[in-house]
Amino acid sequence: MGFEDFEAIFGEAKPDWANESRRFLFHFGSIDPSRLRIHVTDFHSRTWEAVRSVEQLEDMQDTVGVGGSWSEFVDYVVASMKSKDVKVVLEENSKSDGDAYAKLVAQKSKGMPLISFSLAKLENSAASEAMANLSLELFKSYKNMENLFVKEQECSDRLAKALSAEQGKNESMQGQLELFSRKQKLQKINTSDKMDISASIVSSNTFNGLQNSPDKLAAQGAGSTKVTKHVVPAYRRVKARGALLQDNEDKDD
Repeated sequence: MGFEDFEAIFGEAKPDWANESRRFLFHFGSIDPSRLRIHVTDFHSRTWEAVRSVEQLEDMQDTVGVGGSWSEFVDYVVASMKSKDVKVVLEENSKSDGDAYAKLVAQKSKGMPLISFSLAKLENSAASEAMANLSLELFKSYKNMENLFVKEQECSDRLAKALSAEQGKNESMQGQLELFSRKQKLQKINTSDKMDISASIVSSNTFNGLQNSPDKLAAQGAGSTKVTKHVVPAYRRVKARGALLQDNEDKDD
């Protein structure tokens, strides 16, 4: 139940009084595992500080009225400090003393309990040290975020390269598949053409075989013989026989 892994919070605290032209920043972070510290400053003439121990925060949980476990209360405090409704308010009983005391007020959302930290004003070297500490911690946070961004960018670049390589492989495989598909189609077309040619040859050979079969040739030969045999008309045969008889009679004479 400590603050070993507590992540520092930076934000703007809006002044809750009139005629204030300067802007205030705050830093909420851990000093050690048992204490949290808050600095609020305008980097000019107003710098405040608050330090709270684990025991003091436990008492605050009872005062604020946020139920649940300790970790749930810390989460609620963090969510309130990260909200957009964080204000720095001058204490009522200190107006006669100027701005010696103030408080930092935060609320997770409207209607939720308020988180309030009483602040004490720092002077001279203490104020300068607080401003320097806030600036240094803000720079550290910026560098951590920058390093995280660089790592994420490098990871993103590696993923992009890997994705590009995979896309290249997929395109290559797609090209090979398309080439294989075209070859398959060409093979089917060539096979179909060869089958058509073979069927044509077989049909032609079958027709020629039937035309040149012995029975067909014999039938054609017989028809040719009948056509070429000439028949002599009867009147010519009779005349011929008569002529021959006449010749015989002449010879007897």
